[in-house]
Amino acid sequence: MTLDRIAPALFVLLWSSGWVAAKYGGIYSDPLTFLVVRYITAALLFAAVCWVAGVRWPKGRSAIVHAMISGAFLHGFYLGTVWWAIAHGVPAALSGIIAALQPLMTALAAPYFIGERLSPLQKSGICLGFAGVAIAVVPKLLGTGQSEIPVFPVIMNVIGMVSVTYGTIYQKQHLQTGDLRAIATLQYVGAAAVTLPFALALEPFRVELSFGFIALLLWSVVGISMGAILLLLYLLRRGQVSRAAALIYLVPPLASVQAAIIFGEELTLPMILGTLVVIAGVYLANRKQRQAAPAE
Repeated sequence: MTLDRIAPALFVLLWSSGWVAAKYGGIYSDPLTFLVVRYITAALLFAAVCWVAGVRWPKGRSAIVHAMISGAFLHGFYLGTVWWAIAHGVPAALSGIIAALQPLMTALAAPYFIGERLSPLQKSGICLGFAGVAIAVVPKLLGTGQSEIPVFPVIMNVIGMVSVTYGTIYQKQHLQTGDLRAIATLQYVGAAAVTLPFALALEPFRVELSFGFIALLLWSVVGISMGAILLLLYLLRRGQVSRAAALIYLVPPLASVQAAIIFGEELTLPMILGTLVVIAGVYLANRKQRQAAPAE
């Protein structure tokens, strides 16, 4: 079995665990503080990997700047706003719906930024994926009570979704070459650089050093920040950016399954049906064409 075949499924499995990490993170640290520690740790580990493997670093100031800017949007602004929003009362279901808007925004923006064109079948898959996410999480959202949902954190969550959309396109535009390990190292430096000022300004920089914190940090860094992100960068380089983004549709349903197993949350029939619809949508959005779709 080749990496091309297993990379999408493995990426979604690892990335979806980030929702569980976000829920646990508030126990041991403030959200932005935890992310700063996570980014710095990831950058140091990636740098060590690059040193041991003798990786070639990007040549020229522009390549380094591009990597740091992409990291600022893909990780810093995105995770910073999402984790902060969840910590300030945004329900996980609503956050999942907002995250599921990313493929739609990416599909709409990609033709203007990088000239990608989607076939009618791929467009149908993206719309079907959004419908599946809605089926899976809207009933849970309606059960929380709309009056209790804070407006400003929701706006921040939307800003995070826009940020990761732009970061995905920026990655495709400017980082088509170079060693992915070196690029990832610089991306986490960029993420830490934009997150640290907000953490110092908004939080007391609280960290509860314990076995739970260390275990969560290790999984967040090794499993998500290193494993999932390397897979994402690999997917972005190998295929269309909008097709790679469509994999995000699978995250909310899988996160619901993980929450049911770990936290004992109820796994409802709409979640199961929504997951099946999402899988069908992702299949259509990622289906390879025999010939390129004509430009509009």
